[in-house]
Amino acid sequence: MSQLPDTSLLLDALLLGVTDEVYVLNISSMQLVYVSDSALKDTAYDLESLAEHSLDSLLGVSESVLKSHAESHRHHSYFVEILQEQAPIIGNIKHNKLRLMVLESAKKIFILIIKNDVTEAVDQHNGESGAKQVLSENETRSQTMVANTPGLVFQFQLDSNGEMKFIHLTDGCKALLGLNAEDLKEDSSLLYSMMNARDRSVLRKRLEQSTTNLSLMNWEGKVWIDGWQDNKWLDLRAVPRVLSNGVVQWEGIMTNITQSKNAKHEIEKSRRELVELTAHMQKIKEQERSAIAREIHDDLGGNLTAIKMGLSSIINKLSKGQDVTIEQAQGLESILDSTFEAVHRISSDLRPNVLDLGIVAALEWQAKEFEKQLGITCKFTCNQSEISVTTDQGITLFRIFQESMSNIAKHAKATHVSVDLSAFAHDIILTINDNGVGIKSSDTLKSNSFGLRGMRERVTALHGTFAVQQSNKQGTVITIKLPVE
Repeated sequence: MSQLPDTSLLLDALLLGVTDEVYVLNISSMQLVYVSDSALKDTAYDLESLAEHSLDSLLGVSESVLKSHAESHRHHSYFVEILQEQAPIIGNIKHNKLRLMVLESAKKIFILIIKNDVTEAVDQHNGESGAKQVLSENETRSQTMVANTPGLVFQFQLDSNGEMKFIHLTDGCKALLGLNAEDLKEDSSLLYSMMNARDRSVLRKRLEQSTTNLSLMNWEGKVWIDGWQDNKWLDLRAVPRVLSNGVVQWEGIMTNITQSKNAKHEIEKSRRELVELTAHMQKIKEQERSAIAREIHDDLGGNLTAIKMGLSSIINKLSKGQDVTIEQAQGLESILDSTFEAVHRISSDLRPNVLDLGIVAALEWQAKEFEKQLGITCKFTCNQSEISVTTDQGITLFRIFQESMSNIAKHAKATHVSVDLSAFAHDIILTINDNGVGIKSSDTLKSNSFGLRGMRERVTALHGTFAVQQSNKQGTVITIKLPVE
């Protein structure tokens, strides 16, 4: 026997016919070098016994026809179909088609043959035909698989202009494209007309490549469904094969990938926004650090220097037996008071001391400060005298409240603000409502809306929800909802 081709070269081919009969011939000797288990079972022979029989009796095709097809397709990497000349004598099953591919391994050339498309099965004992039952079972199984495929299964060939011509479309055509299958079969340009120029050009290019190389055609693009006034993302995959008459035919499937595409775009958008927000927060953090450093240097550093100089003067006078005036001591006391105020201010900026009194008292105090400083009426309400929150929740609610009030002062042109903090069984809800000019939904999506984006990120980190919307009457409503822990 001749050497069998490497398994790696046969793998893809054998997978296509894993349930069919597979034969491998050495093209130079036309001797059988391999048969599959299904072929041995069908013929009831072993490999050596089958090799002694003629190819006509085994395959129903003469040696000269096999050689001719093999030479014609020697440099092709795809299967071609061959119609049998007669019914094979060996074996219980007759096949009306053979599939042939030429393989090369270790400088030897082989012919790979797969028997498929069962048309007749004869029972050796009673002579009854079982082909119809086998064929019916195969067709039923195939129809069930196609019917349950989430998409549009199709077959197409090329017309005289090299354009797709659909010859078969499943019932999924209407659900996927909003077109009747018969209309699309009649006029395949209906599919092209649903695409933009770029996607249409890419599809034609992929079709041209698949035609030239007989390779898988894979295309993704957007189509406009006019009847539904909606866009859809489609994924089209088709595999070409050469029919017995030499015509290339593609079989494939179109599926709706809109949901996954939108999800991918949302993820990419979120990543971009997160990068931008991170950069902005880093910039703000550096600005805050610089401001704190300036305050420590200018206020605390300056005051401590003045205190040191004042004390040095007093010590110098005392060492010389001179009198120290009350004004000098009072001056030092005044500088110390100013230093304490600066320490409290810097400390409050880093973490508000008022939060030690509880979130209700902290927000109520901040509302009064806002009203006092800007002259805008600010009414604070709460459904409980005390609400228990975690440290992170307290800081988040307080900072978002500060940021919101700052935005109202800068942009809203409001005269009245209502603030409500309520605790329920599962949620803590903070609502800030102003009667200003309001906010458009598009404004919340602007690339530079870092304030709102930062608020949303703070709340999301605590597994809560953040919403900004136009008020029913006038102004803007901000709603923060945090889970009770």
